[in-house]
Formats: sequence, C-alpha cells, structure tokens
Amino acid sequence: MKIILISFSRSEEKYIVEGVAEFEKRINKYNSFETKIIKATAASNSSEQLRTEAKLLEQYFTSDSIVILMDEKGKQFSSKKYSDFIQSKLNSGKKNLVFVIGGAFGFSDEIKKKASDLISLSTLTFPHQLAKLIFCEQLYRAFTILKGEKYHHE
Repeated sequence: MKIILISFSRSEEKYIVEGVAEFEKRINKYNSFETKIIKATAASNSSEQLRTEAKLLEQYFTSDSIVILMDEKGKQFSSKKYSDFIQSKLNSGKKNLVFVIGGAFGFSDEIKKKASDLISLSTLTFPHQLAKLIFCEQLYRAFTILKGEKYHHE
C-alpha cells in the first residue's frame, strides 16, 4: 500500500522542506510514502475556496483508496494507538492510504463524506506547514513502534 500525504501550500519554509524530506526518506524504508503539494489559491469567499479545493482533491480519491482527513475535530490517538490505526489501514487490502491536510477553511462537507476517518494531531492549532512536518514525524514513529524499534519510548 502506498501512503500519500496531500497538503495545500502557497510556499514552504526551508526547514519544513528539509524536515519533511528527512522523514520521507526514513518512512520509505518501511513503506512507500510520498507527499504531494497542491498549490493553494485564494478565492473570493470560503465557500468558493472549499469547492475549488474539493475539485483539486477528488483526483486523488479512487475507489481503491482510503481517505483520512486531518481535522481539528477528528479523533485523537496516543502514538501507540496511532500505530495500531496505521496497521489496521495497511491490512485493508486497498492500494492507497491518502491523508489530507486541508486548506485554511478545512474541508467541504462533500469531501468529508468521502473520507473514512477524521483524525487530529492535537487540540493545539498548528500552521499547515508545521502540521505536515508533525504528521511525517508521527507516521515515522508509528512504523518504528510497529517494528519494535527504539525510536519511541514508552
């Protein structure tokens, strides 16, 4: 199964690009993983923005994909429970596991209906770029937990 992280961005800070690249390299030792950036555009209002972003996202949502949205109202996990969650998705037999960090206004109801899960990284609010880096670190951590490696301390 391929894991894909999609995010919207106008630009990326150098330290984010470097950090994500490092975790991408580490994660790929365990599982196929890639990040995709959709160029963020500004619309005249939030409804139009959500519709535009929904159209851009739909190309990544196939019948052989599990879609998981990163949402502040989503389910939260400990790192151990998150690794169990990842393993359950990997065992699903689907081709792709697609995670999405939404734009400034979140996700349209249409996109939420296409998702199998909503998950939250924290009750804290992070800038989208930092959320992307945190997601990558947590995915790496999940794989080290699943493999019984020493990265995570309980």
